[in-house]
Amino acid sequence: MKNLTLQNIAAACDGVLTGARGRENTEISAVTTDSREVNAGCLFAAIAGSRVDGHDYIPEVLNRGASCVLAERLVSGCAGPAVLVKSVPAALQSLAGFYRRGFDIPVIGVTGSVGKTTAKEMLYAVLSQKYCVHKTAGNFNNELGVPLTLFGLGREHTAAVIEMGISEFGEMTRLTRMVRPDYAIFTIIGHSHLETLGSREGVLRAKSEILQCVPENGTVLYNGDDDLLWSLDCGTRRVLTFGLGGRCAVRAENVRALENGFTVCDIVCGVHHIAAEIPAYGDHMVYAALAAAAMGLELGLTDAEIERGIKNYEGVGHRSRMVRTGKITLIDDCYNANPTSTASAIRSLSKLSGRKVCVLGDMLDMGEQSEGLHRGIGALCREQGVDLVMTFGEMMSFAAEEAGTRARSFDSRDELIAALPELIRAGDCVLVKASHSMGFDEVCKALEEL
Repeated sequence: MKNLTLQNIAAACDGVLTGARGRENTEISAVTTDSREVNAGCLFAAIAGSRVDGHDYIPEVLNRGASCVLAERLVSGCAGPAVLVKSVPAALQSLAGFYRRGFDIPVIGVTGSVGKTTAKEMLYAVLSQKYCVHKTAGNFNNELGVPLTLFGLGREHTAAVIEMGISEFGEMTRLTRMVRPDYAIFTIIGHSHLETLGSREGVLRAKSEILQCVPENGTVLYNGDDDLLWSLDCGTRRVLTFGLGGRCAVRAENVRALENGFTVCDIVCGVHHIAAEIPAYGDHMVYAALAAAAMGLELGLTDAEIERGIKNYEGVGHRSRMVRTGKITLIDDCYNANPTSTASAIRSLSKLSGRKVCVLGDMLDMGEQSEGLHRGIGALCREQGVDLVMTFGEMMSFAAEEAGTRARSFDSRDELIAALPELIRAGDCVLVKASHSMGFDEVCKALEEL
């Protein structure tokens, strides 16, 4: 880290520094909100959560060598430097914004309803061919995760890819004031967080708050196959579109799936021609590769560097993970789900050989449109010729109704898991898709053990 002295921390947070006489110019080495991660030189931010209050751990972290604590109050046994603020989360955001402004490197903000993490990982793989890239860890993309991501920037980094996720109006404004991206990437505007954002138009309005801090000479890259994104007002900023459609500046042609589940395509942009081999399952991976290729071209990478970066992509977590168990081909895509990503996964499944099975759980936060959106998924399963649909969840039972006689709806996740040995056959291709809190990672585990 650089330039984060105790004195500067207090000034950036509009806080009061106490217990630091003679140590005002001490620089911290890291920032954490987890007392278990504290080591010598850290700043520990005491978050008061609903179940755990970080203030209770202040004496312990100071004894373990923390240089300072960021807190809303002093506690008994606090024998060390502390910066006192009205709100620790708000102070972290102010501090992160201050820290970010100390870096003059390309910073790329990634937003959208679907595929943010995949795009972020693909961008990292490609840009790492030329730059030392800092990226969001896991899905640390919210108002607490983004500050911690920014604090991970080091002197060695020459570019940064920051994932930015929201669920309400105004949240992106707070994120973008910290990140201040030079480049903004929009993956897609889909049906997500409709309980708070109301409609796809509301989603676009909330996501486009990112443009408030993209400089007027910055660049906006977006999925040109998304109908709503063409209405995005980017002001004087440079616009670069990517997609499959003919009007996109960076296009994918000759898209095809390989027997091993990987996807290949030709990415073209003017004189540039990139033979892309994407080591992951699903048509949606093409858009991630396109976003990374477009950003790579914008930052001066060669075609060969972009091609090599795409081939080096590594997925994370339960996102489009293809597992050949010896009995079945499992598509583990249960990290999250909304209508756009679920429909894409089902269409990709239909291109594989073998009997097609969809194991589906509820897509959450769909608001008043939830029943209709779930019914649409069931209808799509029927249209795509899915052989067996297994569902759990109040809303996904409507999908089972639409799928017809090929569907089985279960009253609990445990009942669904218990039925797997009877219903799943050797050679099946099985897609597992649900919102994260539905716990379908347990379903994937059971399928791998068949």
